[in-house]
Amino acid sequence: MTSRRLPQLALLAAFLPPCAPAYADEVKVTALRNPVDKSYRKMVAGMDLFERQHALAPAAPLRFKLLPRKRDTDMRAIELDILGESFTTPVAVAPDHSFALERDAKALAEDASVRPNRQKQSMTWRSEIRSPGLPPDTRRLGDLRLECLVGLEADLVSNVSSLLNRLASLLVGPAAYCGRTDAQYLFFSERPVFSVMLTAGARREVLAVDRLYAGASRDPALKETLPYCDCEVLVDRTYFLPLGDASWPDETRVEFEFMDDGDLAPGGGTKTDVAAALGKAEVVSFDSGYEVWVYRGKAPDRDPSRAMPERVILFSPAGDAVRDRLRLPPPVAGR
Repeated sequence: MTSRRLPQLALLAAFLPPCAPAYADEVKVTALRNPVDKSYRKMVAGMDLFERQHALAPAAPLRFKLLPRKRDTDMRAIELDILGESFTTPVAVAPDHSFALERDAKALAEDASVRPNRQKQSMTWRSEIRSPGLPPDTRRLGDLRLECLVGLEADLVSNVSSLLNRLASLLVGPAAYCGRTDAQYLFFSERPVFSVMLTAGARREVLAVDRLYAGASRDPALKETLPYCDCEVLVDRTYFLPLGDASWPDETRVEFEFMDDGDLAPGGGTKTDVAAALGKAEVVSFDSGYEVWVYRGKAPDRDPSRAMPERVILFSPAGDAVRDRLRLPPPVAGR
């Protein structure tokens, strides 16, 4: 971490909630030093917001989800409890690491914690809102808009790598932050992602690579701050969405193309071949051995405010080009 980031992290620490206290009867979890936990009251506040905004995802239930934050995090057999001063209540965790919370007046009165048997900073949390009946590898934009609102209201996000975004969510509130077209709320796909497309009727638009991989293609210093980001081991699964862009209705489909889809087609050449043909690229490397090479063209009409065309090439761990996409900027209304 560079020295210029230290004041930012110190300032941010003042806004982070303190850990919930440990109680004498917490025999099972007090043996675990520095456990990860969340406030039950805040998670219930997220549940309340879900009910108020349920029109965004009228057919979807609310669940919460645990995700790994460190490479050595063991996600098997996680035990989760609601812990108050006078009680411990177990919470069932599904095989996909998701769970639902019951409303409990006693837990609210005692300002209980929701605590898995894992150490602090070993996992991150998200809300999980999925409308039934969607095709495989597809999400619904209204569901994801509501996930952002609930996630911030419940204080689930433990990403502290971006000071400005963290402070923005604290100062303006979930609705204002999630209503921004440039909101950098990190969503995680099921598997490492190569492309994300928005589809609404006849309108189709592939997300710019800047909205994937925690913005790594534009941030050469990302590796320095990854230990402070809850995307540390999930960079290849992250994406941002234009949540506040009202031209995309809630029924918009978010469709994924994954790096490891079964239709990989080696034959696009090696890294040496591509570099010789296209020149130097912006390179994003992943722990899996995959690499994404990004080439950007000039903005249409030489207008610097316009998005640039981009070509993105995926290389397998063996060094072969296995996926290739060309993204042209969407047309500007009136031109």
